[in-house]
Amino acid sequence: MRISAAVRAMALAGAAALVAMPAFTAASGVLNWGFLILLYTALAQSWNLLGGFGGQVNLGHAAFFGIGALATRILWLHGMAVFAALPAGTAAAAAAGLVIGAPGLRLRGPYFAVGTLAVAEILRITVGNILPEVSSLPAARLAAYAIAPRYYLALGLAACVTITARMLAHSRFGYGLAAMREDEEVAEAIGVSTFRYKLLAFIISSGFAGAAGGVFGYYHLSFYPQFAFNPVWTFDALLITFLGGVGTVWGPLAGAVVFLLLREVLALRLVELHLLIFGVLFILIVVALPGGFVEAWRSLPVMRRELVREASNSVADSVRRRRRSP
Repeated sequence: MRISAAVRAMALAGAAALVAMPAFTAASGVLNWGFLILLYTALAQSWNLLGGFGGQVNLGHAAFFGIGALATRILWLHGMAVFAALPAGTAAAAAAGLVIGAPGLRLRGPYFAVGTLAVAEILRITVGNILPEVSSLPAARLAAYAIAPRYYLALGLAACVTITARMLAHSRFGYGLAAMREDEEVAEAIGVSTFRYKLLAFIISSGFAGAAGGVFGYYHLSFYPQFAFNPVWTFDALLITFLGGVGTVWGPLAGAVVFLLLREVLALRLVELHLLIFGVLFILIVVALPGGFVEAWRSLPVMRRELVREASNSVADSVRRRRRSP
């Protein structure tokens, strides 16, 4: 699909605004909210690379987020620069993706989904039993803490994952994933090595999830290792992807904005019932917009043309009836 000049201009303006945001506001609340949008965009896009483009529902995505968060945090607190610790955490998550994916991807459908969830839960419980409950920043690092560098790190990661998703979507590899998503047997029949494609997508997805976890570990003043493995990270990634549009490049960004807006508004206005109402709203949105907000936006010109055509036909019918009447 060709990108119109208006959409391209809007995208460039949005990117410029994101880059310039710390220079125009020192409000930590605004930067923290921007950081969360970017972090959730990166996390959801990492799930989308496998679940959206490849159709493989990974319910253990939080495991790789947690591995990246834990590895990056430990290395950084032991003196390694964050720009070295973050790639190390990413590599650890990608390696875990290889180890888990090689046998796990022999399973299909719900068996694969349940298997990944089981592995993630085993890791979460193990980490909770072995590691201390909380890890706070040393006084020297606490004094030097600033939100702007962490915001830019999240921005760079979100941009990197989104660019990767766009490149993959329009590559031979992406077309193979799309064929596999539609029908795995047919994809194999036309020469797609489905296991190799799934494994490579799983490793890339796991690595980017680990990078998102690493940014999260660098961001927080106090860090609960077990929370980084909480399955809520997986389900948030799924919610965001479905809200924005599964298998679309811009869906995770749109979904992250909608997800955080809904969550914050409902949490402020309806403290007791906000989770229940959020769940109901999510179901209604998915039913009304099965392709997500991105697909709904893309279909607006078609809908507008249909409405204009129907209105024109209605006016023409009315004129003909008036001419026929005595």
